[in-house]
Amino acid sequence: MATAILDLEISKLPPEITVGERYSKALVLIRLHGNPIGQALLPVVGGRIVGDELRETLRNAAGDNLWKSWLYDILEWDERGPVEAMPIATVAVCTRDRPEDLQRCLEAFMRLPDDGQEYLVIDNCPASDATMELIKNYPTVRYVREDVPGSSAARNRALREAKHEFVAFTDDDAAPDPNWLRSLLQNFSDPRVMCVTGLIMPLELETEAQEWFERYSPHGRGFYRRVFDGAQCNPLIVSPVGVSASMALRKSSIDFIGSFDEALGAGTPTVGGEDCELFARILRSGYCIVYEPRALSWHRHRRTWEELQKTLQGYGIGVYAFWTRIFVVNREFTVPLLAWKWLRYKQIPELIASVRKQPDSIPSDLLWAGLRGCIRGPMAYFASRKRLQEIKEKVNRF
Repeated sequence: MATAILDLEISKLPPEITVGERYSKALVLIRLHGNPIGQALLPVVGGRIVGDELRETLRNAAGDNLWKSWLYDILEWDERGPVEAMPIATVAVCTRDRPEDLQRCLEAFMRLPDDGQEYLVIDNCPASDATMELIKNYPTVRYVREDVPGSSAARNRALREAKHEFVAFTDDDAAPDPNWLRSLLQNFSDPRVMCVTGLIMPLELETEAQEWFERYSPHGRGFYRRVFDGAQCNPLIVSPVGVSASMALRKSSIDFIGSFDEALGAGTPTVGGEDCELFARILRSGYCIVYEPRALSWHRHRRTWEELQKTLQGYGIGVYAFWTRIFVVNREFTVPLLAWKWLRYKQIPELIASVRKQPDSIPSDLLWAGLRGCIRGPMAYFASRKRLQEIKEKVNRF
């Protein structure tokens, strides 16, 4: 059965919660005074969640973060440092032929507080005019077409088109929370912070595929703010940093760090890896990335099992393409050891548990999809580089 998604303020809990009878459980985002502080998975009986034990259950699920957030509020203390004037940003979403998802994303943009931000939609190699026609319904959104395929080419176009120093990126299948943009921007007071990422929660868990995605490969990175300092952490281990579906960058950072590698990302043979590679480059340069859970966005996971398999295979391709790039271009010769450790201590134990049908083990077809992607990743990177060169030569001729 499906899982209901609930968004609850712990200081104002209702006496009883009613959901559709098709739900057997509920994933609850716990907030305190609007800020996300934790999550809990609760049973649903007859479409109802009784409130008698709800408050205590949510308190236990939030743990120390509840009391830390409560104390910070009392003391009026902000771990992000002194509050400065809110900078103005460009908000960009890159898309290709998904007008239904994009419309949901744009509606979420319209609920953001108006701080003077501009909105960009980068339409990457569209097969129709559906996106352009949709944008006509949103006068505050600027439409830009980018004909070099790939999410990295689209993001680089957004950085070139942006009118402001800070550029916030989201994906077309995500819906930012109203406080998303402000929460990202409030972390740039330190000049060493080049990037801020945010918390991502599932928009829906209606199918078995969506349930397994959230269980095996969630986009969220927890409810504690973290600072990743390139001078102190391994720049090749970037999974804890976050994902580009909720991310803000300094536009000026491309002058000394460089732009997205256009051989990586969705729409190329590598399928992904572009955000990991950029995160690694920021950290290798000695700068910082902040993970800010107050910058909340909601993501629509893929609904079918086939889409889930394809997604996980794509993640495998993207990670190994990213590692190949780091190995070949940046001469990071520790990459093979890192790949071996991932195989030895994570992938093989997961496969063994699945074959033995141990409790809570991951379906083997999902694990094999990821492994197939890992095998394809290195050659996909070289194929993507060659393809990109051919595309740019063709574009330059015209």
